[in-house]
Amino acid sequence: MSRFERITFAPDRMGGRACIRGTRVTVSLLVGLVAQGMSTSEIIDAYPYVEAEDVREALRYAAWLAEERAEPLPTA
Repeated sequence: MSRFERITFAPDRMGGRACIRGTRVTVSLLVGLVAQGMSTSEIIDAYPYVEAEDVREALRYAAWLAEERAEPLPTA
């Protein structure tokens, strides 16, 4: 998982959920804000300790998690 350098997991922080650089800002929060239409600059204004690369990496991580894999159907 080293390709996601800004995403951390700690059992004692936010229930072990994926967070940004050891903060309490979860990946799901950032992805949700983008999904609601907030721009990166609006997110940074609301969370000044978040950087633009944090938002990009949160989106890349969410895309990686949602990656589809097609499994062939069994034949009769």
